[in-house]
Amino acid sequence: MATMRIETLDGDGSFDAYVAEPEGAPRGAIVVIQEIFGINQGIRRKCDRFAAEGYLAIAPDLFWRLEPGIQLDPDVEPEFKCALDLMGRFDQDQGVKDIEATIRAARGRLSAADANRAGKVGVVGYCLGGRLAYMTAARTDVDASVGYYAVGLPNIIHEKNAIAKPLLLHIAGADHFVPPEQQQAMHEALDGHPRVTLYDYPGEDHGFATEIGKRRSDAAARLADERTDAFFAEHIG
Repeated sequence: MATMRIETLDGDGSFDAYVAEPEGAPRGAIVVIQEIFGINQGIRRKCDRFAAEGYLAIAPDLFWRLEPGIQLDPDVEPEFKCALDLMGRFDQDQGVKDIEATIRAARGRLSAADANRAGKVGVVGYCLGGRLAYMTAARTDVDASVGYYAVGLPNIIHEKNAIAKPLLLHIAGADHFVPPEQQQAMHEALDGHPRVTLYDYPGEDHGFATEIGKRRSDAAARLADERTDAFFAEHIG
C-alpha cells in the first residue's frame, strides 16, 4: 500500500496519507477526505478509482492525532460506535488545516511531475468528509470541492460567503443524519450561490455512495459519481 508523509502547516508534526497514482502524467490531483471510519478499504478504493481516471489521489489520515492508522467497518456495530466516538473528539478546524497541508503536498507532487504545468487540486469528502469539503471550499484556495451527504452544514452555512471556487454537494433525500429541515436550510442558503451546485437523491440514505458494504445504493452511487467525474473534468482537468 503506497503512502506518503505530510508535514503539518505549522511544522508541529506529520501524518500519513494513502496515495494512488495514475498510469501516466496526472491530469490534476484529488484529495479524498475520509468518513468517520478512517482510511479504510472503501476510501482507498475511492482513491484507486480517481487514479484510474488519471488523477493523483491522496487520502490523508485525519484521525492521526487520536488513533493513527485506524480503519473501521461501518457494518460492524462496535466499530461504528468507535467511529462516532472519534468524530466527537475530532478537531474539525485542525482537520481542515491538515487537508490544506495535503493540498499543498499534492501541488508539490504535481509540480515535480511536470514543472511546466500548474496542476489543479480538488477535494472530495464523504459524511464527515463532506462537511470538511465544504469547510475546505470556504477556508482554502482549493480549486474545486465535492461533498457527499455532508453532515451538520446549517451551523456553518454562513461560511458560504467565502466560497470562491466551484463546490458540488450531493444530498441524500432520506438521510437519517441530515433531516429534511436541514436539507431545506441548505437549499435556501445555497441555491442562489453562483459557485455552488446541489443535487438531491430522493429516497437515498446516508452513505449511499460507499464503495463497499450494506449502505451502498448502486444506481444512485453511479449517478453521483458520474456527476462528480464531470465536475472534476471541468474544473480540475
